[in-house]
Amino acid sequence: MSAITDLPPQNSSAMKLPAVTAPYVFGFLLSGLMSLLVSGISTALAIGLPASFVASWMEAWLAAWAIAFPAVLIVAPLVRRLVATIVADPKL
Repeated sequence: MSAITDLPPQNSSAMKLPAVTAPYVFGFLLSGLMSLLVSGISTALAIGLPASFVASWMEAWLAAWAIAFPAVLIVAPLVRRLVATIVADPKL
C-alpha cells in the first residue's frame, strides 16, 4: 500500500466557510465580478485602450468594489422582497 491510500478521506466541508456566511460571500463575489466588468467597460470607453489601461481599470475597479459590496448587502433584502411580489410562489 502506498502512503497516499493510507490517508483517511478528507472531509471537503472542513475547508468551507460556515453556511451563515453565504449571503456575504455571495455579495462579495457578485459585487466583485460585476464591478470588475462595469469598470472595465467604463474605463475603456473613457480612455480607450492605452498602455496604462490595466492600471487605470484596476484603480477604478477597487473604488467601484468598495461601493458595490456594501450596496449589495444593503439592497439585497429589498430586491428579494420585490422578486417575491413579482414572481409566483412555486408552492402554489
